[in-house]
Formats: sequence, C-alpha cells, structure tokens
Amino acid sequence: MAEYRTHMKIIGDILATTRDELQDENGASVTYLIRKANISHSRISRILKTLVSQGLLEQLDTQGSNKYKISQSGREFLQAYYTFTDFADNFGLNI
Repeated sequence: MAEYRTHMKIIGDILATTRDELQDENGASVTYLIRKANISHSRISRILKTLVSQGLLEQLDTQGSNKYKISQSGREFLQAYYTFTDFADNFGLNI
C-alpha cells in the first residue's frame, strides 16, 4: 500500500526545494516546483499563495514569470519542522 504524504510533508518538500535545489539564484519556477514536489498545478498554486502570505517564501517577478525563494522565516520554520519530525520519529509517530 502506498504511503501518502501529509500536507506538512509537502510544505517541507517545497521549502527544502527552494532552499537546496535552485538552478539559479533567481528562485524556483512553478513548473520546477511541480516536478520536484510531484503535485498538481492547482494544488501547488494554493500552497504557494499561503506560503508567500505567511512570509515563508518570497515571490519574485522575473521576466514576466513568478519565481520563489525561501525567506529567513521559511528557513527557521523548516529547521523547526525537521527537529519536530525527528522528535516524533523517535517516538514512532508519523507526521
């Protein structure tokens, strides 16, 4: 049986991708994030809108297209997420 990712896991994947795997310093395109996070365009659009409004991602307008970079708050959130995930894993909990 396939294990489904939680909403928090998807957010963690998106933040980690914008932190670690950028092809250039201008940020990650929506298409790049769709491929890396393996989710639909409509779903990632909603998530990106939320992450930008919460200050976890920065939206950049480069040459008529939007690109996304992780903010300092996003880095702090991602570190806390990893800490909590490790803590929960030690107790056998899936987050």
